[in-house]
Amino acid sequence: MNSTPLDVFTKAAALPPDDPLRITLHNEVHARPMARVRLPALIIYVAVLNAEVTREQECGHLRNLPNQHALSLDSLNNNFLRLRFEGYTVKWERHTEFTRYSIVQPLPAAALLGVGASDPELLSALVIAPEWLRNIPGRTVAAIQLAIVNGDLSNEIALMAQAHTWFGRRAVVASQMGNGHSWAITEFCIGADGYERMLVIAPPGTSETRAGRITHRLLELETYRLMALRGLPAAKQLGPMLADAESGLADITAQLENKTAMDQDLLDTLVSLAARVERATALHVYRFSATRAYDTLVSQRIAELREKPIPGTQTIGEFMQRRLSPAIATVAATAQRLASLSERVSRTSALLRTRVDIATEVQNQQLLEKLTRGQALQLRLQSTVEGLSIAAISYYVISLLLYLNKALKAVGMPIDPEIITGAMIPLVLWAVWRTTRRIHAKLKAGD
Repeated sequence: MNSTPLDVFTKAAALPPDDPLRITLHNEVHARPMARVRLPALIIYVAVLNAEVTREQECGHLRNLPNQHALSLDSLNNNFLRLRFEGYTVKWERHTEFTRYSIVQPLPAAALLGVGASDPELLSALVIAPEWLRNIPGRTVAAIQLAIVNGDLSNEIALMAQAHTWFGRRAVVASQMGNGHSWAITEFCIGADGYERMLVIAPPGTSETRAGRITHRLLELETYRLMALRGLPAAKQLGPMLADAESGLADITAQLENKTAMDQDLLDTLVSLAARVERATALHVYRFSATRAYDTLVSQRIAELREKPIPGTQTIGEFMQRRLSPAIATVAATAQRLASLSERVSRTSALLRTRVDIATEVQNQQLLEKLTRGQALQLRLQSTVEGLSIAAISYYVISLLLYLNKALKAVGMPIDPEIITGAMIPLVLWAVWRTTRRIHAKLKAGD
Protein backbone atom coordinates (compact mmCIF):
# COMPACT_ATOMS: atom_id res chain seq x y z
CA MET A 1 0.00 0.00 0.00
CA ASN A 2 1.36 3.41 -0.98
CA SER A 3 1.89 5.86 1.87
CA THR A 4 1.14 9.55 1.59
CA PRO A 5 3.65 12.25 2.63
CA LEU A 6 1.52 12.88 5.72
CA ASP A 7 1.73 9.21 6.72
CA VAL A 8 5.52 9.30 6.37
CA PHE A 9 5.64 12.45 8.50
CA THR A 10 3.38 10.88 11.12
CA LYS A 11 5.56 7.77 11.38
CA ALA A 12 8.68 9.89 11.73
CA ALA A 13 7.23 12.20 14.39
CA ALA A 14 8.16 10.42 17.59
CA LEU A 15 7.22 12.83 20.42
CA PRO A 16 7.24 12.78 24.22
CA PRO A 17 3.88 12.28 25.94
CA ASP A 18 1.46 15.21 25.49
CA ASP A 19 0.92 17.70 28.27
CA PRO A 20 -2.64 17.20 29.62
CA LEU A 21 -3.63 20.68 28.38
CA ARG A 22 -1.99 20.51 24.96
CA ILE A 23 -5.04 19.51 22.93
CA THR A 24 -7.38 21.83 24.85
CA LEU A 25 -5.11 24.83 24.44
CA HIS A 26 -4.42 24.06 20.79
CA ASN A 27 -8.11 23.79 19.96
CA GLU A 28 -8.95 27.02 21.79
CA VAL A 29 -8.14 28.97 18.62
CA HIS A 30 -10.95 27.04 16.88
CA ALA A 31 -13.40 27.19 19.81
CA ARG A 32 -15.54 30.02 18.39
CA PRO A 33 -15.40 29.86 14.57
CA MET A 34 -16.70 32.82 12.58
CA ALA A 35 -20.13 32.52 11.01
CA ARG A 36 -20.53 32.36 7.27
CA VAL A 37 -23.13 34.93 6.26
CA ARG A 38 -24.74 34.79 2.84
CA LEU A 39 -25.90 38.19 1.61
CA PRO A 40 -28.43 39.68 1.92
CA ALA A 41 -28.93 38.63 5.54
CA LEU A 42 -30.56 39.76 8.76
CA ILE A 43 -28.90 38.94 12.09
CA ILE A 44 -30.92 39.06 15.31
CA TYR A 45 -28.47 39.34 18.18
CA VAL A 46 -29.29 39.22 21.90
CA ALA A 47 -26.73 39.30 24.74
CA VAL A 48 -27.93 38.62 28.29
CA LEU A 49 -26.21 38.68 31.66
CA ASN A 50 -25.82 35.14 32.98
CA ALA A 51 -24.87 35.74 36.62
CA GLU A 52 -27.92 33.83 37.90
CA VAL A 53 -28.45 31.60 34.86
CA THR A 54 -27.22 28.01 34.79
CA ARG A 55 -26.06 26.10 31.76
CA GLU A 56 -28.99 23.73 32.33
CA GLN A 57 -31.46 26.60 31.93
CA GLU A 58 -29.82 27.72 28.70
CA CYS A 59 -29.82 24.16 27.37
CA GLY A 60 -33.49 23.84 28.24
CA HIS A 61 -34.25 27.01 26.32
CA LEU A 62 -32.32 25.82 23.26
CA ARG A 63 -34.35 22.59 23.33
CA ASN A 64 -37.43 24.70 22.56
CA LEU A 65 -36.07 25.26 19.05
CA PRO A 66 -37.44 22.98 16.28
CA ASN A 67 -36.26 19.35 16.53
CA GLN A 68 -33.87 20.06 19.42
CA HIS A 69 -35.65 18.09 22.17
CA ALA A 70 -32.73 15.64 22.37
CA LEU A 71 -30.07 18.35 22.77
CA SER A 72 -27.67 17.22 25.53
CA LEU A 73 -26.01 19.35 28.16
CA ASP A 74 -22.63 18.00 27.03
CA SER A 75 -23.08 19.88 23.75
CA LEU A 76 -22.69 23.13 25.71
CA ASN A 77 -19.45 22.18 27.49
CA ASN A 78 -17.29 24.17 25.05
CA ASN A 79 -19.35 27.35 25.62
CA PHE A 80 -20.16 27.45 21.89
CA LEU A 81 -22.89 25.83 19.84
CA ARG A 82 -24.18 26.46 16.33
CA LEU A 83 -27.51 24.92 15.33
CA ARG A 84 -28.47 24.80 11.64
CA PHE A 85 -32.08 24.84 10.51
CA GLU A 86 -33.84 25.15 7.20
CA GLY A 87 -32.85 28.58 5.93
CA TYR A 88 -31.31 29.97 9.15
CA THR A 89 -28.81 29.25 11.94
CA VAL A 90 -28.78 29.89 15.69
CA LYS A 91 -25.49 30.43 17.50
CA TRP A 92 -25.11 30.23 21.30
CA GLU A 93 -21.99 31.51 23.11
CA ARG A 94 -21.47 31.66 26.86
CA HIS A 95 -18.88 34.05 28.30
CA THR A 96 -17.84 34.89 31.86
CA GLU A 97 -20.53 37.52 32.45
CA PHE A 98 -22.89 37.23 29.53
CA THR A 99 -24.33 34.80 27.01
CA ARG A 100 -25.13 35.81 23.45
CA TYR A 101 -27.54 34.38 20.92
CA SER A 102 -27.22 35.11 17.19
CA ILE A 103 -29.86 34.20 14.63
CA VAL A 104 -28.73 34.53 11.00
CA GLN A 105 -31.53 34.45 8.43
CA PRO A 106 -32.12 35.74 4.90
CA LEU A 107 -33.10 39.38 4.77
CA PRO A 108 -36.86 39.66 4.16
CA ALA A 109 -37.91 40.97 0.78
CA ALA A 110 -39.54 43.98 2.43
CA ALA A 111 -36.15 45.28 3.52
CA LEU A 112 -34.73 44.85 0.01
CA LEU A 113 -37.50 47.10 -1.27
CA GLY A 114 -36.35 49.88 1.04
CA VAL A 115 -38.76 49.35 3.92
CA GLY A 116 -37.56 50.73 7.24
CA ALA A 117 -36.27 48.45 10.00
CA SER A 118 -39.31 49.05 12.23
CA ASP A 119 -41.88 48.25 9.56
CA PRO A 120 -44.36 45.56 10.73
CA GLU A 121 -43.90 43.62 7.49
CA LEU A 122 -40.20 43.23 8.28
CA LEU A 123 -40.76 42.22 11.89
CA SER A 124 -43.36 39.63 10.90
CA ALA A 125 -40.82 37.98 8.62
CA LEU A 126 -38.48 36.95 11.47
CA VAL A 127 -37.93 33.19 11.55
CA ILE A 128 -37.59 33.02 15.34
CA ALA A 129 -40.77 33.41 17.33
CA PRO A 130 -40.81 36.53 19.53
CA GLU A 131 -41.83 34.34 22.48
CA TRP A 132 -38.58 32.35 22.17
CA LEU A 133 -36.51 35.55 22.19
CA ARG A 134 -38.53 36.97 25.08
CA ASN A 135 -37.97 33.83 27.18
CA ILE A 136 -34.17 33.76 26.83
CA PRO A 137 -32.91 33.23 30.42
CA GLY A 138 -31.06 36.26 31.76
CA ARG A 139 -31.29 40.05 31.63
CA THR A 140 -30.76 41.81 28.31
CA VAL A 141 -27.60 43.85 27.99
CA ALA A 142 -27.58 44.22 24.19
CA ALA A 143 -30.13 43.54 21.45
CA ILE A 144 -29.29 44.33 17.82
CA GLN A 145 -30.88 43.83 14.41
CA LEU A 146 -28.08 43.92 11.84
CA ALA A 147 -28.83 43.85 8.14
CA ILE A 148 -26.07 43.21 5.61
CA VAL A 149 -26.86 43.88 1.96
CA ASN A 150 -25.09 44.38 -1.34
CA GLY A 151 -24.67 47.86 -2.75
CA ASP A 152 -22.66 50.06 -5.08
CA LEU A 153 -20.09 51.73 -2.81
CA SER A 154 -19.16 54.25 -5.48
CA ASN A 155 -22.52 56.04 -5.17
CA GLU A 156 -22.35 57.66 -1.73
CA ILE A 157 -25.58 59.60 -2.16
CA ALA A 158 -27.57 56.46 -2.96
CA LEU A 159 -25.97 54.59 -0.08
CA MET A 160 -26.80 57.30 2.46
CA ALA A 161 -30.36 57.44 1.10
CA GLN A 162 -30.64 53.68 1.63
CA ALA A 163 -29.26 54.08 5.16
CA HIS A 164 -31.71 56.87 6.02
CA THR A 165 -34.56 54.70 4.76
CA TRP A 166 -33.45 51.90 7.07
CA PHE A 167 -33.07 54.20 10.10
CA GLY A 168 -36.08 56.42 9.49
CA ARG A 169 -34.23 59.62 8.55
CA ARG A 170 -32.51 59.89 11.93
CA ALA A 171 -28.89 60.95 12.47
CA VAL A 172 -26.48 58.07 11.94
CA VAL A 173 -22.83 57.16 12.54
CA ALA A 174 -21.11 55.60 9.54
CA SER A 175 -17.68 54.30 8.54
CA GLN A 176 -15.97 52.79 5.55
CA MET A 177 -14.41 49.58 6.83
CA GLY A 178 -11.43 47.58 5.72
CA ASN A 179 -9.92 50.32 3.60
CA GLY A 180 -13.28 50.92 1.97
CA HIS A 181 -14.47 47.36 1.19
CA SER A 182 -17.82 47.95 2.97
CA TRP A 183 -19.89 50.48 4.89
CA ALA A 184 -21.15 50.15 8.48
CA ILE A 185 -23.99 52.44 9.56
CA THR A 186 -25.74 52.66 12.94
CA GLU A 187 -27.45 55.17 15.19
CA PHE A 188 -26.54 53.73 18.62
CA CYS A 189 -30.17 54.12 19.74
CA ILE A 190 -32.63 51.63 21.19
CA GLY A 191 -35.90 51.46 19.30
CA ALA A 192 -39.39 51.05 20.67
CA ASP A 193 -39.06 47.27 20.36
CA GLY A 194 -35.84 47.22 22.39
CA TYR A 195 -33.43 46.64 19.48
CA GLU A 196 -30.58 48.72 18.13
CA ARG A 197 -30.18 48.82 14.35
CA MET A 198 -27.07 48.36 12.27
CA LEU A 199 -26.73 48.29 8.50
CA VAL A 200 -23.74 46.93 6.57
CA ILE A 201 -23.50 47.58 2.84
CA ALA A 202 -20.96 45.40 1.03
CA PRO A 203 -20.12 45.27 -2.67
CA PRO A 204 -21.36 42.38 -4.82
CA GLY A 205 -19.07 39.39 -4.59
CA THR A 206 -18.31 39.81 -0.89
CA SER A 207 -17.49 36.36 0.46
CA GLU A 208 -19.54 34.72 3.18
CA THR A 209 -16.50 34.52 5.49
CA ARG A 210 -15.76 38.25 5.12
CA ALA A 211 -19.39 39.09 5.81
CA GLY A 212 -19.19 36.89 8.91
CA ARG A 213 -16.08 38.68 10.17
CA ILE A 214 -17.61 42.12 9.60
CA THR A 215 -20.81 41.34 11.46
CA HIS A 216 -18.92 39.56 14.25
CA ARG A 217 -16.70 42.60 14.91
CA LEU A 218 -19.59 45.04 14.92
CA LEU A 219 -21.71 42.95 17.27
CA GLU A 220 -18.78 42.36 19.63
CA LEU A 221 -17.90 46.05 19.54
CA GLU A 222 -21.35 47.09 20.76
CA THR A 223 -21.52 44.31 23.37
CA TYR A 224 -18.12 45.13 24.84
CA ARG A 225 -18.98 48.84 24.84
CA LEU A 226 -22.06 48.21 26.97
CA MET A 227 -20.21 45.81 29.27
CA ALA A 228 -17.42 48.37 29.74
CA LEU A 229 -19.97 50.98 30.77
CA ARG A 230 -21.29 48.77 33.58
CA GLY A 231 -18.56 50.18 35.82
CA LEU A 232 -19.82 53.76 35.43
CA PRO A 233 -22.84 53.58 37.81
CA ALA A 234 -20.62 52.03 40.49
CA ALA A 235 -18.05 54.79 40.01
CA LYS A 236 -20.71 57.49 40.35
CA GLN A 237 -22.16 55.79 43.42
CA LEU A 238 -18.74 55.66 45.08
CA GLY A 239 -18.05 59.38 44.58
CA PRO A 240 -19.78 60.74 47.75
CA MET A 241 -18.41 57.92 49.90
CA LEU A 242 -14.86 58.54 48.70
CA ALA A 243 -15.16 62.29 49.34
CA ASP A 244 -16.45 61.66 52.87
CA ALA A 245 -13.73 59.07 53.55
CA GLU A 246 -10.98 61.38 52.28
CA SER A 247 -12.25 64.19 54.51
CA GLY A 248 -12.41 61.86 57.51
CA LEU A 249 -8.87 60.62 56.85
CA ALA A 250 -7.61 64.22 56.65
CA ASP A 251 -9.21 64.94 60.06
CA ILE A 252 -7.61 61.86 61.58
CA THR A 253 -4.21 62.83 60.19
CA ALA A 254 -4.55 66.37 61.59
CA GLN A 255 -5.48 65.06 65.04
CA LEU A 256 -2.61 62.62 64.87
CA GLU A 257 -0.20 65.45 64.04
CA ASN A 258 -1.52 67.87 66.67
CA LYS A 259 -2.02 65.19 69.37
CA THR A 260 -5.50 66.55 70.11
CA ALA A 261 -7.20 63.19 70.57
CA MET A 262 -6.67 59.99 72.50
CA ASP A 263 -4.96 57.20 70.61
CA GLN A 264 -7.84 54.81 71.31
CA ASP A 265 -10.39 57.23 69.85
CA LEU A 266 -8.24 57.76 66.76
CA LEU A 267 -7.78 54.02 66.38
CA ASP A 268 -11.51 53.32 66.58
CA THR A 269 -12.26 55.99 63.96
CA LEU A 270 -9.49 54.78 61.67
CA VAL A 271 -10.58 51.14 61.91
CA SER A 272 -14.14 52.13 60.95
CA LEU A 273 -12.85 54.14 57.99
CA ALA A 274 -10.56 51.32 56.85
CA ALA A 275 -13.47 48.87 56.99
CA ARG A 276 -15.57 51.12 54.75
CA VAL A 277 -12.77 51.47 52.22
CA GLU A 278 -12.01 47.74 52.15
CA ARG A 279 -15.69 46.91 51.75
CA ALA A 280 -15.95 49.28 48.79
CA THR A 281 -12.81 47.75 47.30
CA ALA A 282 -14.13 44.22 47.68
CA LEU A 283 -17.47 45.16 46.10
CA HIS A 284 -16.15 47.08 43.08
CA VAL A 285 -12.59 45.99 42.27
CA TYR A 286 -13.80 43.22 39.93
CA ARG A 287 -16.20 45.57 38.12
CA PHE A 288 -13.49 48.20 37.59
CA SER A 289 -11.01 45.57 36.36
CA ALA A 290 -13.64 44.20 33.98
CA THR A 291 -14.28 47.71 32.66
CA ARG A 292 -10.60 48.08 31.79
CA ALA A 293 -10.59 44.70 30.06
CA TYR A 294 -13.75 45.42 28.03
CA ASP A 295 -12.45 48.87 27.06
CA THR A 296 -9.29 47.23 25.73
CA LEU A 297 -11.42 44.87 23.64
CA VAL A 298 -13.45 47.82 22.29
CA SER A 299 -10.24 49.53 21.21
CA GLN A 300 -9.05 46.34 19.52
CA ARG A 301 -12.32 45.87 17.64
CA ILE A 302 -12.28 49.50 16.45
CA ALA A 303 -8.71 49.06 15.22
CA GLU A 304 -9.74 45.89 13.36
CA LEU A 305 -12.42 47.85 11.45
CA ARG A 306 -9.69 49.97 9.78
CA GLU A 307 -12.16 52.82 9.35
CA LYS A 308 -12.21 55.58 6.81
CA PRO A 309 -14.50 58.60 7.27
CA ILE A 310 -17.62 59.20 5.20
CA PRO A 311 -18.20 62.90 4.46
CA GLY A 312 -20.84 64.42 6.68
CA THR A 313 -20.88 61.70 9.39
CA GLN A 314 -18.87 60.63 12.38
CA THR A 315 -17.00 57.35 12.20
CA ILE A 316 -17.80 54.66 14.74
CA GLY A 317 -14.36 55.11 16.29
CA GLU A 318 -14.83 58.88 16.68
CA PHE A 319 -18.23 58.36 18.26
CA MET A 320 -16.77 55.85 20.70
CA GLN A 321 -13.85 58.12 21.52
CA ARG A 322 -16.11 61.06 22.36
CA ARG A 323 -18.88 59.18 24.15
CA LEU A 324 -17.13 56.21 25.73
CA SER A 325 -13.76 57.66 26.72
CA PRO A 326 -15.11 60.09 29.38
CA ALA A 327 -17.03 57.27 31.06
CA ILE A 328 -14.01 54.97 31.02
CA ALA A 329 -11.83 57.80 32.37
CA THR A 330 -14.33 58.33 35.21
CA VAL A 331 -14.20 54.64 36.11
CA ALA A 332 -10.38 54.59 35.94
CA ALA A 333 -10.12 57.72 38.09
CA THR A 334 -12.49 56.28 40.68
CA ALA A 335 -10.57 53.00 40.79
CA GLN A 336 -7.30 54.89 41.23
CA ARG A 337 -8.88 57.11 43.87
CA LEU A 338 -10.11 54.07 45.80
CA ALA A 339 -6.70 52.37 45.62
CA SER A 340 -4.94 55.59 46.69
CA LEU A 341 -7.33 56.02 49.62
CA SER A 342 -6.65 52.46 50.74
CA GLU A 343 -2.88 53.10 50.64
CA ARG A 344 -3.26 56.36 52.60
CA VAL A 345 -5.35 54.61 55.24
CA SER A 346 -2.59 51.99 55.54
CA ARG A 347 0.08 54.68 55.96
CA THR A 348 -1.98 56.52 58.58
CA SER A 349 -2.52 53.24 60.40
CA ALA A 350 1.24 52.67 60.38
CA LEU A 351 1.83 56.16 61.82
CA LEU A 352 -0.73 55.63 64.55
CA ARG A 353 0.69 52.20 65.30
CA THR A 354 4.18 53.72 65.59
CA ARG A 355 2.89 56.35 67.98
CA VAL A 356 1.13 53.74 70.09
CA ASP A 357 4.28 51.57 70.10
CA ILE A 358 6.42 54.50 71.27
CA ALA A 359 3.94 55.31 74.04
CA THR A 360 3.93 51.67 75.06
CA GLU A 361 7.73 51.58 75.16
CA VAL A 362 7.77 54.68 77.39
CA GLN A 363 5.28 53.06 79.74
CA ASN A 364 7.32 49.87 79.79
CA GLN A 365 10.46 51.84 80.58
CA GLN A 366 8.73 53.63 83.46
CA LEU A 367 7.45 50.30 84.73
CA LEU A 368 10.96 48.82 84.57
CA GLU A 369 12.30 51.79 86.51
CA LYS A 370 9.67 51.25 89.19
CA LEU A 371 10.50 47.56 89.30
CA THR A 372 14.21 48.40 89.62
CA ARG A 373 13.53 50.75 92.50
CA GLY A 374 11.33 48.12 94.11
CA GLN A 375 14.05 45.50 93.75
CA ALA A 376 16.56 47.85 95.35
CA LEU A 377 14.21 48.38 98.27
CA GLN A 378 13.70 44.65 98.48
CA LEU A 379 17.47 44.13 98.62
CA ARG A 380 17.78 46.65 101.39
CA LEU A 381 14.92 45.07 103.25
CA GLN A 382 16.40 41.65 102.65
CA SER A 383 19.76 42.79 104.02
CA THR A 384 18.02 44.24 107.07
CA VAL A 385 16.03 41.05 107.55
CA GLU A 386 19.18 38.98 107.16
CA GLY A 387 20.90 41.06 109.85
CA LEU A 388 17.96 40.62 112.17
CA SER A 389 17.86 36.94 111.32
CA ILE A 390 21.55 36.54 112.27
CA ALA A 391 20.87 38.30 115.56
CA ALA A 392 17.80 36.19 116.29
CA ILE A 393 19.51 32.90 115.42
CA SER A 394 22.55 33.89 117.49
CA TYR A 395 20.27 34.76 120.43
CA TYR A 396 18.62 31.34 120.33
CA VAL A 397 21.98 29.56 119.99
CA ILE A 398 23.46 31.53 122.91
CA SER A 399 20.32 30.79 124.98
CA LEU A 400 20.80 27.08 124.33
CA LEU A 401 24.48 27.33 125.30
CA LEU A 402 23.50 29.15 128.48
CA TYR A 403 21.12 26.37 129.43
CA LEU A 404 23.81 23.83 128.60
CA ASN A 405 26.38 25.56 130.85
CA LYS A 406 23.89 25.83 133.67
CA ALA A 407 23.20 22.12 133.35
CA LEU A 408 26.92 21.37 133.50
CA LYS A 409 27.29 23.51 136.65
CA ALA A 410 24.33 21.69 138.19
CA VAL A 411 26.05 18.31 137.77
CA GLY A 412 29.07 19.61 139.68
CA MET A 413 31.38 21.12 137.11
CA PRO A 414 33.25 24.17 138.44
CA ILE A 415 32.16 26.70 135.79
CA ASP A 416 30.42 30.03 135.68
CA PRO A 417 27.62 29.69 133.05
CA GLU A 418 27.20 33.46 132.41
CA ILE A 419 30.91 34.08 131.89
CA ILE A 420 31.38 31.14 129.54
CA THR A 421 28.25 31.99 127.61
CA GLY A 422 29.27 35.66 127.28
CA ALA A 423 32.67 34.61 126.00
CA MET A 424 31.05 32.43 123.32
CA ILE A 425 28.82 35.23 121.95
CA PRO A 426 31.37 36.55 119.36
CA LEU A 427 32.07 33.02 118.19
CA VAL A 428 28.38 32.24 117.77
CA LEU A 429 27.74 35.49 115.84
CA TRP A 430 30.64 34.72 113.52
CA ALA A 431 29.48 31.11 112.97
CA VAL A 432 25.89 32.15 112.16
CA TRP A 433 27.07 34.91 109.81
CA ARG A 434 29.48 32.50 108.09
CA THR A 435 26.76 29.87 107.64
CA THR A 436 24.37 32.44 106.12
CA ARG A 437 27.02 33.52 103.62
CA ARG A 438 27.61 29.92 102.55
CA ILE A 439 23.88 29.40 102.00
CA HIS A 440 23.74 32.53 99.78
CA ALA A 441 26.76 31.32 97.81
CA LYS A 442 25.13 27.93 97.14
CA LEU A 443 21.86 29.57 96.06
CA LYS A 444 23.69 31.82 93.58
CA ALA A 445 25.68 28.90 92.22
CA GLY A 446 22.43 26.97 91.72
CA ASP A 447 20.90 29.88 89.68
